Amino acid sequence: MTGAAVVALAVALAGCGSTKGEKAEKGKKGPAASGPAAPAASPSAEGKVRMPAGPAPAMTKARDTAVGPVMTTKLAGPKSGVTGQVWVWLPPEYHDPKYAKTGFPVLTLFAGGQSNGYNTWAGSELPIPEEDVRLAKAGKAHPFIMVMPVQNFSGDEKKALDCSDIPGQPKMATWMAQDIPDWVRANFRTLKGRDSWGVMGASTGGFCSAKLALQYPDVYKAAVPIDGYFAPDSRLWQGHDAEKAANSPDQLVTQGKADVKMLVTAGGADGYEKGVVKSWMAKAVPPVAIEYYEQPGGKHLTSDFKKMIPDALQWFTKNLEGPAHD
Repeated sequence: MTGAAVVALAVALAGCGSTKGEKAEKGKKGPAASGPAAPAASPSAEGKVRMPAGPAPAMTKARDTAVGPVMTTKLAGPKSGVTGQVWVWLPPEYHDPKYAKTGFPVLTLFAGGQSNGYNTWAGSELPIPEEDVRLAKAGKAHPFIMVMPVQNFSGDEKKALDCSDIPGQPKMATWMAQDIPDWVRANFRTLKGRDSWGVMGASTGGFCSAKLALQYPDVYKAAVPIDGYFAPDSRLWQGHDAEKAANSPDQLVTQGKADVKMLVTAGGADGYEKGVVKSWMAKAVPPVAIEYYEQPGGKHLTSDFKKMIPDALQWFTKNLEGPAHD
């Protein structure tokens, strides 16, 4: 990434909220972290690794990458009643016999737009698997299990589900933050507890990652909202004002309940978006801890979201537990 002026604030503030659009960060000089990708011995007498409980899940190949396939399946969530598409990428270490007893950290990635039948992180425009392997080889990032769900079942933005349990609609928050993590734990080698679980997304996915981290701090320890916004805007909330407020990151960040870390980014080319992010950050109440990074010249484009991938992976590596074995 290009070195540029980085505005990095460590924030654990108190306050209250704003809304709409944000920008992706960028930067080589941005939040960085180093961390060994090799498995670390577990200090816990009980053990840290959660081994799969059953046979391998039935999945099909969605596409090949230079660093292993992206697989997909339809997941029927027992808690939510929602059935939706989920994509998964496993790092090369996962299949290495040397790591056979190793548990891996997990990133859940949310797309921009409607994400109806697709997730952009599973495609080639956002090459996050390749970047993770490159950085892991350099000792700068953990090898992460990556999970990429759909977010909507309609292309109509008025019917967006806002990664929430909107009354009378599919319970997407329950599916995303309970059913999917339960499924991942049951079928893949992970680590116990929340300290190895993160969420990230761009644009609409930025909203989702901020919201779910604040709503489910028992599941997620860290989040990177890229170019997000912070107020629900689906028409499906009509007549449900109280529920809408309860699902708003604008409100959730003020409550002082979520012990989570966030890296929130804005593009330097858009003053409005910078204002949205900074206004939202100013409302944050501890124990929420927020860092801000401004992408020099960044715009609300997938090409700029892509530039944020290396810094985001290194930030997660700094703030999440890495692979471990018992």
